[in-house]
Amino acid sequence: MNTIANTSAIRDFQGFAVHTLRNGRVALAVIPELGARFISLKDLQTQREWLWHPGENMDLFKNQPSDAFSDSPLAGMDECLPTILPCTWRGRKLPDHGEVWNRSWEVDTDAWQEGILKTSIRLKSAPFTFERILELEEGEIQLNYKLSNLGSTEEHFLWAVHPLLRLKAGDRLELPGSTRQLLNGADWVDDVFSAGAPQNCAKAFAHPVSEGWAAVNNDTTGDRLRFAWDPVQNSSLGLWITRGGWHGYHHFAIEPSNADHDCLATASARNRCGVVAANSSVAWQLTLRVGSEEP
Repeated sequence: MNTIANTSAIRDFQGFAVHTLRNGRVALAVIPELGARFISLKDLQTQREWLWHPGENMDLFKNQPSDAFSDSPLAGMDECLPTILPCTWRGRKLPDHGEVWNRSWEVDTDAWQEGILKTSIRLKSAPFTFERILELEEGEIQLNYKLSNLGSTEEHFLWAVHPLLRLKAGDRLELPGSTRQLLNGADWVDDVFSAGAPQNCAKAFAHPVSEGWAAVNNDTTGDRLRFAWDPVQNSSLGLWITRGGWHGYHHFAIEPSNADHDCLATASARNRCGVVAANSSVAWQLTLRVGSEEP
């Protein structure tokens, strides 16, 4: 198999520095200043843009730490840590969708010179530093995460990746059979994937998953996007869909996570969340693959 050469660049978009990586198969764009969010993930062979945003034109802006996620640009894929739902845990008031989606992340300039986007952020709500290393290889986007606890006591956390995906006619959700059993067949997902689905929105969790993958496939267009992760590291899969039921929007999200609830306080009480020992770190990986897995 021939190696596809990568190129990297920084461009300005609406006043924000956009870090772009691309090769002959995939083009992606990330804005470290806006929570290191992906604003574009494009399959260059089929020309499909996988990431969703409201309206025809993307409108980017900064948010305040206390803002509701629904008042954000709602563009693309971001990171949720240390909670999704706002809650109080150990006396700490944790904001909606966590605190890393609306803050600026630092960029490792040395890594960027090598075509690797390494970003990090120090949390304010907990003694954490959070790091993500992004590399593009052929049709795969490889994400390596590291969460370090700088405190003297163990800390609990909830993490989920939060990609808002565009829906197209013919899209079909692919899941391992074992995951579908945990979702009781997930009939509601198949129903709302259809063009004539009722105006509704829903979220469901599969836990504990024994196979760490999920994909959206379209046999008509040849489009495919696959998420893969280690189920030992992250044992839950969240699925969110809105067919006009949430603010009138239509999109879908595949959310690998370490918890089966959006609230850290609830997940911690169930002992179903991440734990980092004092003065220690945990690491995990996520791979997004665009297109077929065949070479």
